[in-house]
Amino acid sequence: MTDPMVGKGSADAQPTAPDDIGMRGGVQSAVEAAVSPVSAIVWRHGALELLDQRVLPHASTRLRYSECGEVADAIREMVVRGAPAIGVAAAYAVVLAARRRFADDPATWRDHIDADLDRLAASRPTAVNLAWALDRMQETMDAVAAGADPEPALLEAARAMHAEDIAANRRMGELGAALIESRCEVLTHCNAGALATAGYGTALGVVRAAHAAGRIAHVYAGETRPWLQGARLTAYEMVEAGIPVTLIADSAASWAMRQGRVRWVIVGADRVAANGDVANKIGTYSLAVSARHHGVRFMVVAPTSTIDRHAASGDDIPIESRRSDELLSHAGRRVAPDGAGAWNPVFDVTPAALVDALVTEHGVVEAPDRDRIAALLARAKS
Repeated sequence: MTDPMVGKGSADAQPTAPDDIGMRGGVQSAVEAAVSPVSAIVWRHGALELLDQRVLPHASTRLRYSECGEVADAIREMVVRGAPAIGVAAAYAVVLAARRRFADDPATWRDHIDADLDRLAASRPTAVNLAWALDRMQETMDAVAAGADPEPALLEAARAMHAEDIAANRRMGELGAALIESRCEVLTHCNAGALATAGYGTALGVVRAAHAAGRIAHVYAGETRPWLQGARLTAYEMVEAGIPVTLIADSAASWAMRQGRVRWVIVGADRVAANGDVANKIGTYSLAVSARHHGVRFMVVAPTSTIDRHAASGDDIPIESRRSDELLSHAGRRVAPDGAGAWNPVFDVTPAALVDALVTEHGVVEAPDRDRIAALLARAKS
């Protein structure tokens, strides 16, 4: 599989610190507390820097973006991935769009920015945090006075989302870790760590917190084909954190459960429907089926921004498909015979009935269903 680079992002091969986050008080502390060599998103000196996740773990390269369209391309090409991270990156992209449109014409910038928002919204259709972030930024734009420069208010809103996601992840880590009653081994799929969020992680946030508390002894990471997020990213994060990790082929997961090696499967989510159905990386559904068969508990960790109250069930969640060459080729060389086709859905939907616990920053929903999800959202509003 080749990893096409986004041509307009300028590269900085040295890890950088978010020294221009520009927040004050508790908000700034929340972001700074999560700064690490694997921080995926940095707002620095008036531009957005993204750690290029396509080249990890072999290279640590940050690409710098000063135009909204470049960020949309980066999201689509998976420079940045993971639902919470995509949402935060999109929020900063709106800042860049507003800056450009206002500079072009302070009187008509609102008439032209919709094209930028549409381009961002189309970049990854399954992750609901993208639409959620754009809605929040639209609310901020609507409140900007006529003739006023929108950038300060929009930047403040994007920074707030950045900090809120880190705080939510830490809270979910605590709540999820509390569900793990005794020291055990767990399995995770894809990457739902600091790289997939504004910092710390959702599923891997639980792993971090539970390992620190002595409740997780070891992590099995599914390789997560075809992009190998588990092999390249999750294993990388676990090694960096000093948490014992063993990589397994995706198809080995059921056998690991059968042998009694796994007590919990812990995953993130790209969208949760109103009835508790969960869209996540392809392969999650089969893990949930196998976990139920083997008596292994199944935990989904996701902020409430991932819950789509407009999707009645998983049937209403759009499932993104990607290029067939991601399956037909490897490292730029075709591995399948000419004439073979490929079906490459990026996500699948796990029915709520297979989820033992949905962990959010506003609480844990055990055996999630429509009523329990509605009650959680009501608490989140209060």
